[in-house]
Amino acid sequence: MFKKPTHYLLLLALAGTVACSSNSTEESSDSVDSVQIVKPVFVTDPVIHDTDDPAIWINPANPAKSLIIGTDKDSLGALYVYDLKGKVIDSLVRKDIQRPNNVDINYGLSLGNDTVDFAVTGERLTSKLRFFSLPDMKEINAGGIEIYQGESGPDFRDLMGVATYKSPKSGKMYVIAGRKNGPTDGTYLWQYEVIGENGQIRLELIRKFGQYSGQKEIEAIAVDAELGYIYYSDEGVGVRKYHAEPEMGNEELALFATEGFTDDHEGISIYKLDGTTGYILVSDQQAALFHVFPREGSEGNPHQHTLITKIPVSTVESDGSEVTSTSLGPDFPKGLFVAMSDDKTFQIYRWEDLAGDILKSKGN
Repeated sequence: MFKKPTHYLLLLALAGTVACSSNSTEESSDSVDSVQIVKPVFVTDPVIHDTDDPAIWINPANPAKSLIIGTDKDSLGALYVYDLKGKVIDSLVRKDIQRPNNVDINYGLSLGNDTVDFAVTGERLTSKLRFFSLPDMKEINAGGIEIYQGESGPDFRDLMGVATYKSPKSGKMYVIAGRKNGPTDGTYLWQYEVIGENGQIRLELIRKFGQYSGQKEIEAIAVDAELGYIYYSDEGVGVRKYHAEPEMGNEELALFATEGFTDDHEGISIYKLDGTTGYILVSDQQAALFHVFPREGSEGNPHQHTLITKIPVSTVESDGSEVTSTSLGPDFPKGLFVAMSDDKTFQIYRWEDLAGDILKSKGN
């Protein structure tokens, strides 16, 4: 299914199954041979404190004018907004957010008299979700909405991971939240319905689900809306998979990516070739690698996600990432991948540079 370059066996011996690109690469100084590291085409302006997680808002009128939203994780934190060349748009930056960890985006939320796209981030120090309309970044509920109410202990309310899901079946909008610590009885993640009324948002707790090993934490969460799955990183253990539709039940469908990681499993992003196929990218944080798995699973088993390749990148300690297969203008004809780097920036890549000779691109 996947074409291997002629130097595939060399790469396998040097660094596991590693993707190489002929563009935007540099040679690793750690190897005598040329294991190539994929380089970004742009690097964003730095934040003040600590980057953590990005999201991509696709402009329906002009995709080349789409936006990247990224968190600055600090008690005096912020959401930064960039153009696709990584230049900060100062008028859209929103500060005074108390340690925002993750951010996610969704489209077409009805607020009663209006319909908006929005970004949501978790305010870790207050256990609140903060919602902002897009592209104007106006806050929808001033000060945010508290979640994890009734949980005992500060760690169980220490909000970290955030992802959104718009059901293709019902049209309902949801947000899924993870935290620094929580129970190991299958109720680690909480899923809320996002309900718009009179220009504001209210949240209704729908279910608690999700196994947790108890080893580290759960931060990275990603949703495949078309296929109806939620993925999350149980750091140091693997990636867990569940149904996104609450009525489909809370059974764990898969635990994969359990081997070959240096330490932490982190950011998860999904590149969609079409409605059912593509790739799941998972950050191997300490190794500057992204492990790639088939979105559709294996033939006959949609929940068997076997490693395809590992992509070496120039990010440092990458925590969060996002990818789209939508063409975003001449700089990103096959899509864009953006990943946090521990130097207070986000690195922006062309998908085809990541894909190299091993992975496919949308439309090919």
